[in-house]
Amino acid sequence: MSPVPKRPALDRDAAAAAASRFAILAEPDVAYALVETPVGKVMAAQTRRGLACLGYVDQHGSAERFIEELSAGLSPRILEAPARLDEVRRELDEYFEGRRHSFDLAIDLSLIKTPFAKRLLQATARIPFGETRTYRDMATAAGNALAVRAAGNALGHNPIPIVVPCHRVLRSGGALGGYTGGLDRKIKLLATEGIQL
Repeated sequence: MSPVPKRPALDRDAAAAAASRFAILAEPDVAYALVETPVGKVMAAQTRRGLACLGYVDQHGSAERFIEELSAGLSPRILEAPARLDEVRRELDEYFEGRRHSFDLAIDLSLIKTPFAKRLLQATARIPFGETRTYRDMATAAGNALAVRAAGNALGHNPIPIVVPCHRVLRSGGALGGYTGGLDRKIKLLATEGIQL
């Protein structure tokens, strides 16, 4: 049996340089872009699976803070790449111009941690344009009619508002309830769809 050859010593500087080159050349896990809408500036973030976030920048303090949150929640390999989000921007423009009533974007619910919340947002994504549901309706659609408060909490943490239209969910009796981006935005989004309260 021949002796096992010795491994060469690890050159830590060379390894760090190689890792840096790889980080520059490798495809990012998350592409993001800032998008102006009639309800304010939103940050769109997309993974290979689909749109993972469409959040109101002012609800996160700043774009930089928002990027830190996305990096922690999705992947540190995040890159500003507006061209990769052209389809998101186009569909949002069409929605606000009244030419789009449903979104054809792939959705990535990676930021949602519980099965109930995922089922709830999937059900919310199916609410037709110009229609509303109650929090109880959505809790029932997610599999637990008694989880009305949990439904409200999950909708309040919806990372993809507008596209996953939590603005279409109201309290029983037609009261607004809450909204991720504030009630003024909820009213404006509902008005965009012809719903006056």
